[in-house]
Amino acid sequence: MPKKNSKKRFEVGENETIGQCLDRMKKEGYTPVRRAEEPVFREETRGGEKVMEPVGKTIVFHAVKE
Repeated sequence: MPKKNSKKRFEVGENETIGQCLDRMKKEGYTPVRRAEEPVFREETRGGEKVMEPVGKTIVFHAVKE
């Protein structure tokens, strides 16, 4: 029998608090093991060059099934 994937990533939504995200994880039966803040980039063209400019960040939780 193949092993089920017991890991999942949960991203905090734009209009969601960290607490709400953690509650959503708990309802699905997951426990957070790591928090990461990942940058969000926007691609712009300046003087013929493509430039990646940071415009924000997202919070992502890595979780495992209980």
